[in-house]
Amino acid sequence: MPELNGEDEPDPIGGGPRRRGRTIPPGVAVRSGRETLSAELALTIFRQMVRTRALEERSIKMSKSGEAYFWIGGPGEEATNVCLGLQVHKGQGPAYDYLHLHYRNAGVMLGMGMSMLDHVRQLGMRRTDPHSMGRNFVGHYCIPKWNVVPVTSVIEVQFAMAPGTALVQKRFGGEGITIVVGGEAGTAEGDFDSCLNWTTRPGNELPVLMLVTNNRFGISTDLRTVHVDRPVADRAVPYGIRAETVDGNDPIAVWHGIARGMKHCRELRRPFLLETMVSRMHGHSSSSGAMRDPAEADPLALFERKLLDDGAIDADGVTALKDDAKAEADAAVVEAMAEAQPTPADVRRFTYADSEVDAVYPGDYTGLPGRR
Repeated sequence: MPELNGEDEPDPIGGGPRRRGRTIPPGVAVRSGRETLSAELALTIFRQMVRTRALEERSIKMSKSGEAYFWIGGPGEEATNVCLGLQVHKGQGPAYDYLHLHYRNAGVMLGMGMSMLDHVRQLGMRRTDPHSMGRNFVGHYCIPKWNVVPVTSVIEVQFAMAPGTALVQKRFGGEGITIVVGGEAGTAEGDFDSCLNWTTRPGNELPVLMLVTNNRFGISTDLRTVHVDRPVADRAVPYGIRAETVDGNDPIAVWHGIARGMKHCRELRRPFLLETMVSRMHGHSSSSGAMRDPAEADPLALFERKLLDDGAIDADGVTALKDDAKAEADAAVVEAMAEAQPTPADVRRFTYADSEVDAVYPGDYTGLPGRR
């Protein structure tokens, strides 16, 4: 069983205050087909999914109330995001995993240990935002100490960047891998094929885990109108890349799919493509209204039912987790909105590195903070 990336062992009900609920009987496991998770691990995943959903729902409210100008996120992708975040080998440098994410990965970051507050700071454009100093869209994370490469709004370019960090890791040695995440619509971009090609050059194969979250829509375009009805994972076949497609609404299937992909990349130093079929529960973003789509399956509700049926938790335990997550999200908004906004003087801060060409183009750059 892969280890969690955190230092602490999972709490029997997934962490947080245990106000209600009961003790898990010894040996309880949660099953999906032939695959299982221990009740402890399943509840850790469930808690992080609950926290991610609470944060996303509060973020949508912020966009509607005027506390934030724009929201984009991943309700419906919690199973994939959380299962990835919990398995990342986090740290700084090529010995650890590099992450090239996109803007629907809040659950990855929460699973890795990011606070809700740091997400809300970016959403509310606060100067305290550690990712971009309040100058970028929500979900555009950047955490150097965890190898989280800056997220871009430009669709799918992360797939062209991923071979670069993987090449460094291949030369460095060890078991660090590069993980790149994107949606199925972006696989129509040349950047995606560049990743397939550059990770499979004979004698130069690279340890890249490519994760495609397929919600069947590219903004407002239905996938079925532009793509044959075949798995995106089939795109890996001509390149000789091992690939799988799993149910992205089933955390058990996703957990094991990611674990297999990571094992393949770490041990063989070769690429792996995992496609997870996910839901898009609130449309593309606040620009499309972010209304709940009742036709989309809810992975959180499905997993909750499974945990209850398998005896891993009871109704009181579920209520406690949801209450705690909502309170945490509400408190994060209150704290963040009381903090300062960026100033005009902050526009160029931390944008450019110091360079010898400053003397050639002195009007284009004013130097790093505190330097001339």
